[in-house]
Amino acid sequence: MRDQVAWLYRALGDRGLIVGSSGNVSARSPEGMVITPSGGDPETVTAAGLARVTMDGVALDSVTPSSEWALHATVYRERPDAGFVVHTHADACTALACLGSGLPAFHYMVLQFGGADVRCAPYVTFGTPALARLAGEAIRGRRACLLGNHGMVVCAATAAEALSQAVLLEALCRQYLLALSAGTPRLLTAQEMADAQERFKTYGPRDVQPGT
Repeated sequence: MRDQVAWLYRALGDRGLIVGSSGNVSARSPEGMVITPSGGDPETVTAAGLARVTMDGVALDSVTPSSEWALHATVYRERPDAGFVVHTHADACTALACLGSGLPAFHYMVLQFGGADVRCAPYVTFGTPALARLAGEAIRGRRACLLGNHGMVVCAATAAEALSQAVLLEALCRQYLLALSAGTPRLLTAQEMADAQERFKTYGPRDVQPGT
């Protein structure tokens, strides 16, 4: 688990989604979570340097956990299926969040986050119970949300899926901002999104029996 958190943190840094200490990663554990340390950096992180903390914020070792541990804990409570949580200040996600805007149904791939949009929580000070509460509301029924004037949050069952979700959200936010810069994007209708959701049921690799 520690190795997976460290790998995910480094992978996000390698892709430019976390710069310096502007982001944090965690994995659910039997005691609560394993999370990157306060002021951590993807370039120097080690598995041994991660923090263990309960969902109520009780540190289980001498490493100081990220100031956003409460945000992670809230996401785990909202999403019992989540094994990993990622929070970053990725450029496009943060730019859109600074407009106070969520990600609407401008593209059918938005469905990959669990619904027809990705909500944006109102701005409050980082590392506070208020931020954790608002993030929990924004991610309810979804696998991602934006944080007003702050960044993004995604969750997934595995580290690889969490990385994929973070990369996809950043790409979609960038595409939406490009569309906004050229005019008024056409949003897909509820029926068009429902049709796309139906198509997703047969999308991707499937097991094929030998000889078929």
